[in-house]
Amino acid sequence: MSDIALKPIAAPAPIPVGQILPWAVFAGLMLLLAIYFVGAEEGATSLFSGSYVHEFVHDGRHLLGFPCH
Repeated sequence: MSDIALKPIAAPAPIPVGQILPWAVFAGLMLLLAIYFVGAEEGATSLFSGSYVHEFVHDGRHLLGFPCH
């Protein structure tokens, strides 16, 4: 006979939705803000004057498939 005893495997504790929800909302808003700046911050929909934001995210626009010129 063997003297080996198996230890019970501890199950991970579930994370309550109330703790995840604020971070998920925050991440979603940041994602929408990033998509706006990459996709629509130019021309008539521009929030900032000049083309500084457009030039800053220019390569990201092309990488994500947004036309800009």
